[in-house]
Amino acid sequence: MIDAELAATPFDSLDALNNAFEGGLRRMLADDALGAFILVLANATSDVASFDRLRTDLIDGYADWCVRFDRGHPAVRAAAVDDIAVFERLRAYGLENLGVSRHRRVGRWELQLNPVRAFRPPRMSRVADCALHAPFDPEGFHFDRPYLRPEILWEGVLLDEPVRVLFNKFPFAEHHALLVPAPDRHRPQYLNDRIIRSVWRIARHLSVGLPGVGFGYNARGAYASVNHLHFQLFVRTQGTYPVEASEWRHNGGHMPYPFEVAVLTDVEALANAVAHGQSGDRPFNLLIRPDRAYLVARAHQGAYQHSDWTAGFAWSEVAGAITVFDHQAFEDLGERDLDAEYRRLTLKP
Repeated sequence: MIDAELAATPFDSLDALNNAFEGGLRRMLADDALGAFILVLANATSDVASFDRLRTDLIDGYADWCVRFDRGHPAVRAAAVDDIAVFERLRAYGLENLGVSRHRRVGRWELQLNPVRAFRPPRMSRVADCALHAPFDPEGFHFDRPYLRPEILWEGVLLDEPVRVLFNKFPFAEHHALLVPAPDRHRPQYLNDRIIRSVWRIARHLSVGLPGVGFGYNARGAYASVNHLHFQLFVRTQGTYPVEASEWRHNGGHMPYPFEVAVLTDVEALANAVAHGQSGDRPFNLLIRPDRAYLVARAHQGAYQHSDWTAGFAWSEVAGAITVFDHQAFEDLGERDLDAEYRRLTLKP
């Protein structure tokens, strides 16, 4: 472990983080492992500049892995089952059809086309009967698996909290990573006061070198996919999420947001709001910024039927940034369609 207060980290500046991302992606390509190739491809297709720099290596790597699959190569047999399934879906889709993620504004909302994210294993995000708390399952997928070690961006101590930061294998946000507090303690995806205070302090600490930093959190039942305590780290350099706009009533404006949004400007209020939701088994999503948090209580993922063009709305979607996988949906969806989808998961009185 490295103490972040004693040594340089990738979070000291945006340049340092960019260098860590670029270096990590190139290192993983050189590792010649299937999971690493999938991660690099997904990260590269989320950014035009990254894709341009890695295009030749990715095309060559894809062709090589196709040959290995056809020949039953030992590297394929040794790969994780999830990675094999993802690559088979990728082959069926065709690398030439992926392209780089596209974005457009749809009224008050943001829409992102991200086809590679459709290949992501859904895990517990498809479970209809998903209580907010369940014991950690050492046999299930979790972030302390040895085969995930190559995917670690950085590991050390941040403000007395041991953390592991991994690349997000299927990113949809800028500089998208996963922050896992004390991964070897195998905590389930369930918050307590100490963790909330720790992550709040870490967000403020990282904001010194990384303006635009924040964390997303999905409770179980609110489209969390892994029951291992984690937060989604991002650094949004271009603007804020729609939920943060001053026009909304929860930010002092006049326009009602599709959900009831609790804006919490101190950590005690946040801890109390989370405790209230968890005690009542009420699913919620969080967007945590250095000076405030947005908590959205929403319908349970099994209590409504979402539209075919989405895999379900999690923290980014309830914050106004919506990911779709289909080109036609990306072109055709309008503000009324998105508003209607929001109404599906609004808590009924």
